Amino acid sequence: MSERINVMRPWLGAEEVTAVTEVITSGWVAQGPRTADFERAFARAQGVGHGVATSSCTAALHLAMVVAGVRPGDDVVVPSFSFIATANAPTYVGARPVFADVDPTTGNLTAQSVEAALTPATTAVIAVDQGGVPVDLAPLRELCDRYSLVLVEDAACGAGSTYEGRPVGVGADLTTWSFHPRKLLTTGEGGMLTTSNPEWAERARRLREHAMDVSAADRHASVLPTRESYTEIGFNFRMTDLQAAIGLVQLGRLEEMVRRRRALAADYREVLDSLPDLRCVADPPYGTTNFQSFWVEVLPGFPMGREGLMSWLAADGISARRGIMAAHREPAYAGHSGQVVPLPVTERLTDHTLILPMYATMTAEELDRVVDSLVSAARSAMRPGGGGRP
Repeated sequence: MSERINVMRPWLGAEEVTAVTEVITSGWVAQGPRTADFERAFARAQGVGHGVATSSCTAALHLAMVVAGVRPGDDVVVPSFSFIATANAPTYVGARPVFADVDPTTGNLTAQSVEAALTPATTAVIAVDQGGVPVDLAPLRELCDRYSLVLVEDAACGAGSTYEGRPVGVGADLTTWSFHPRKLLTTGEGGMLTTSNPEWAERARRLREHAMDVSAADRHASVLPTRESYTEIGFNFRMTDLQAAIGLVQLGRLEEMVRRRRALAADYREVLDSLPDLRCVADPPYGTTNFQSFWVEVLPGFPMGREGLMSWLAADGISARRGIMAAHREPAYAGHSGQVVPLPVTERLTDHTLILPMYATMTAEELDRVVDSLVSAARSAMRPGGGGRP
């Protein structure tokens, strides 16, 4: 049996070990100077004014809802075709996530699908760069401006992707990012909120550490104890300097990560585009994807369905994953009144897509194994009995 090929693997090395060691040696391991450095470097890389590091992207989404003024009784339009955290964030503040359908090619919200899901109570929209494919933000920006809605971009998967020649997220009011190990840039766990609104950024910084009016870093740096007060009900959403030190190293490696992933995606497509019943994710005409996930849609003419193909790959020691979930189908949202329009594209993509192995350190031999298994599966119908192993 060949060694298993995982669907992903973070790119971590000696530089991260050195960075963490330096933080441990400094004696300051909680949120502090490295976190501030990471916030500035990440915001600069994304072309926005402010970065607020958090414990997760979910925490950043939660803060985005709070600082944007989303309140109980509001509606927030979100894709169902996304990790459930996208829908959970409005729920945390007492708002209702209203599910909109997505584009069949990109898996992202469109201005048309959002407008169809608007209600009189809608105050915000959360658009996702699904799997790293940039959302077409300009039409959404025009729509949100027309209806006076806050536009939040969930760029959990988007670091390194571009929209109209700039990093994704620049045109949103607030953008959130994930540094989970499934993402290109990882800090183990962790997230970031970015915005060009200085008041929102300052409030988010306070809220992430219990809404203290003096930051923990400033308090501990002072020899004379400071007296802090708590201006509102806040949260414990802080990032540690240990995580931030890793993030700084990872950020310096991001360009190379994207280059490698795009090269692997091109190699995948060179073969898989010749298989007419497997549709591969690709760049949209208005931007470039970082290929955080390389997903394919299993079309009706393929010799086996999505579940059968995953089993076929598993028999060859290759780990694939089902495509993006449909949040409106999950028990947590069973009977939820937020489905106000049909979601046929979401349901089709959820049922018929799978994610193939993709990581920056993937070797040519590993990629060949995946491709060979897919080609073998595509040709299985030509064998006696069809659809099975020889």
